[in-house]
Amino acid sequence: MANVITYDNRLTVFGDRVVLTGTYDSGTTAIDFSDFLSEVDAVLLTPTAAPGSADPFHINAAGTGITLTGPGASANGQFLAIGRRS
Repeated sequence: MANVITYDNRLTVFGDRVVLTGTYDSGTTAIDFSDFLSEVDAVLLTPTAAPGSADPFHINAAGTGITLTGPGASANGQFLAIGRRS
């Protein structure tokens, strides 16, 4: 299944940082922010229907993207990422 990542049209920029928001579909295993960021400072994910686990997913940051693992990666969700503009 292909990852479907949708970025919101309006970015918020402050200094050399940018805030990205958007959505991801179920089955997404990676989100690549390299079109917008040269480095990632923080990411917040909100699954729309997390499973009944105390640890629904793991976020692993590497370079300009993240990978998602765990049962929570099977849900749709929203993301917010903050990082240095590219």
